[in-house]
Amino acid sequence: MLDFLGDLRRTHMCGALRASDAGKKAVLMGWVNRRRDLGSIIFVDLRDRTGVTQVVLNAERNAALHEKASGLRNEYVIAVIGEVKRRDADTVNKNIPTGEVELVADEIRILNDSKLPPVLPSDTALTNEETRLKYR
Repeated sequence: MLDFLGDLRRTHMCGALRASDAGKKAVLMGWVNRRRDLGSIIFVDLRDRTGVTQVVLNAERNAALHEKASGLRNEYVIAVIGEVKRRDADTVNKNIPTGEVELVADEIRILNDSKLPPVLPSDTALTNEETRLKYR
């Protein structure tokens, strides 16, 4: 079931969060680029046109939110409200500009669901030529 956006407004773009934003509330909106379920913690890479930010959902913190996030799939459009937190030194991702921070989610709104597309925007490998030409 989809959620209503209401008067919720984005405060930051996904690629704009930095370590200086730690401790601030943020509202991000974008596409689910990737979801990793590690049992009690779910990590969602949220993508928009400016970049990717990691969102953390902890079952111990909010079980209902964790349950809702377990249904997320690639290319779902979501809005996430949460607090920006600095990552531990051993978990910093130096490959992306937002790699020093993560968003600890307090609320998720699923704005649109999606079937799995034949070609994912996040794929770095070239797809089959026939598939690429069919869905261009």
